[in-house]
Amino acid sequence: MNIKNIRTALAFVAVVIGFPGLVNANPYPERPVRIVVPFGTGAPDTVARMVAQQLSVQMKQPFVVENRPGANGIVGSEAVARAVPDGYTLMVISAAFTINPSVYKKLPFDTKRDFVPVSQLFSTEALILAVRPTLPVNSVAELIQLAKQPDSRLSYGTPGVGNSLHLVGELFNQRAGTNIVAVPYKGLGPAMNDLISGQIDIMFLTPPLAVPHIRAGKLKALAYTHPTRASFLPDVPTMAESGLSGMEYNGGWYGLVAPAGTPKEVIERLNKEISTALANPAIVHQAEKLNMTPVGSTAVEFGAFMKSQFGKFEEIARKANIQVD
Repeated sequence: MNIKNIRTALAFVAVVIGFPGLVNANPYPERPVRIVVPFGTGAPDTVARMVAQQLSVQMKQPFVVENRPGANGIVGSEAVARAVPDGYTLMVISAAFTINPSVYKKLPFDTKRDFVPVSQLFSTEALILAVRPTLPVNSVAELIQLAKQPDSRLSYGTPGVGNSLHLVGELFNQRAGTNIVAVPYKGLGPAMNDLISGQIDIMFLTPPLAVPHIRAGKLKALAYTHPTRASFLPDVPTMAESGLSGMEYNGGWYGLVAPAGTPKEVIERLNKEISTALANPAIVHQAEKLNMTPVGSTAVEFGAFMKSQFGKFEEIARKANIQVD
């Protein structure tokens, strides 16, 4: 190699060192992106598939949903916490993600340290207290009266131990002075099936899950945990209107996180694309049908929201005395 060629090669190296982006000029994503849902069927899975489909169109790469259910979302969360932080593994989370640190004595990851927020995706206002259609009650007062009878064997379903639906059920017992027994299931699907078939009596449910069954006559709605009535169920009273105070609970939300260490530019790109996706008329229409509101917050905003949720559930878990080994 002559002197001129050596000088040319050295000049190229200097340019590459000065502009490292030239080494990998291809924009993210270059290959399929995995979105882990740490649950089976249910609202988080529905949300993930809605967003994944739209992001696939916008970003010209497949966004593939992978269900990793188990242990109230812990199995899937552990897999994501240990994934390479390159933007190709993401996770859809719900309130359970911010509850687990308060109810589990030990987790195989640090919830607050091992993940970074991307965006809040959707919110639902509150929860619906639903009962099987054959249960001989039509109000919260009648439910409490029935639950307090000496021979009462009422039960409520939860998709596992220590999740938001479990916490709200125990909060109800605390506020109402009842002892309705919690029955944990491996996911919302089996719990819903047993509620509709009458194997269990009660569940607190998000509107996307409950409303279709209520309108079909498969469930009865007794109350709503928001301070005001829901526009989609105007005849269903709030908990306060039903005579039970301290049961306001606005816990329905879904968001996207990534493993800690994911490059900032990847988070920013995802955040921008998610905002575009959630403004798409088709997504807005789907969300309305499920009684959800698209959010599309910034990563910073979602991080602040998650922090507030950690504190909220710590308080509820302490008051309900719920802890899982």
